[in-house]
Amino acid sequence: MTAGGQRSLHQAAVAQFQRAADLIDLEPRYREILSYPKNEIIVNFPVTLDDGSLRVFTGYRIQHNNILGPYKGGLRFHPQVDLDEVRALAAWMTFKTALAGVPYGGAKGGLTLDPADFSRDDMRKIVRRFTHALGSNIGPDHDIPAPDVGTSSETMDWVMDTYANISPPGFRQSVKGVVTGKSIAVGGSIGREEATGRGVLYSLRHWCGETGTRLDDLSVAIQGFGNVGSHFGLLAAEAGCTVRGVADHTGTIVNLEGIEVEKLRSWVDEQGGVAGFPGADDASTEDLFSLDVDVLVPAALENQVTLERAKAFKGRLIMEAANGPTTPDADDYLNDNGIDVVPDILANGGGVIVSYFEWLQNKSARAWSFEDVDDRLRDLMWQAHDRVASTHKEHNCTRRDAAYIVALDRLVDVYNRRGIFP
Repeated sequence: MTAGGQRSLHQAAVAQFQRAADLIDLEPRYREILSYPKNEIIVNFPVTLDDGSLRVFTGYRIQHNNILGPYKGGLRFHPQVDLDEVRALAAWMTFKTALAGVPYGGAKGGLTLDPADFSRDDMRKIVRRFTHALGSNIGPDHDIPAPDVGTSSETMDWVMDTYANISPPGFRQSVKGVVTGKSIAVGGSIGREEATGRGVLYSLRHWCGETGTRLDDLSVAIQGFGNVGSHFGLLAAEAGCTVRGVADHTGTIVNLEGIEVEKLRSWVDEQGGVAGFPGADDASTEDLFSLDVDVLVPAALENQVTLERAKAFKGRLIMEAANGPTTPDADDYLNDNGIDVVPDILANGGGVIVSYFEWLQNKSARAWSFEDVDDRLRDLMWQAHDRVASTHKEHNCTRRDAAYIVALDRLVDVYNRRGIFP
């Protein structure tokens, strides 16, 4: 528990899967295994910054489970990164990859810093030293990082290059798959940058099919306008949705007639945030959650949809593009009041799916077309949604519980077949 008596983020993540485990009478031994990470790696490393000062940074890599394949998960650079957050994110990755049907486990890593506080050259040195400190704890067949909040394809390029240079000469051309989310020139995949946002749109399309709703009739509010939120917003607008509100770290903007997302993206590229966008009115963060929209898409950080914000929400659906955006009490309220929630481990699975495609391309030294990537992404997202929809009906449970049941079924099947060593 936290100092205020509330569950920590990791405890909340464990409680989510335990609730689904109750519905299927999961064996205690599997509950025990999945309640803890297999490995917790903490590294402290010095970096000499541009101004000549030396600073010691603390980095994390939490490896939750690898029964299905190599550990997989992003690297998050943010001032709020701590051990508990990374533990929770790593656990969610285990269930996300299992649900998506890709041969990966779950991991997460990060640094407690704000990249905006450092020059590009400082960040390059920090990333290289972090990679060096992790050493053999990551690897293309062991643990495969990817971008997350505060990191980018450039970050992954630096990680890959550093890892290649600390590998034996004969392996340096075969380790591109140590990370995914790289720039295309360095071995990344076409379609990876927008994959999470595109996957969220496919999730929305599937929900529309389940509920008999027209996609182009929907109004949307988006919290977070980084990689995921901005790509989803553009794709949703192109599909006919009306984006009425957008919030990020700089502010909140509202236009009930619809925000021109392409112009907003250009504004954000130039100004660094949505605040002041001339095509909408300024509003408060709370205004976004009470906005008259059908769909709320939290695409920022954890615990943003609180009980108070859930009570203010007037719409039909919360599509969790972020990891862990809904607090447990808010989740209960939404379910009790007939508001659908498409959970994070389902809705935002597009990123790890296309990361898997990038990894396959690196292994085979081939490059797929955008059509190949997008068709396969859609197929895997659709299959995961179909399984969750049928489980949702079979168990008469929430979509979140259904998603965890599907993931647990896959994990337990492999554990039963492989056994517990020794």
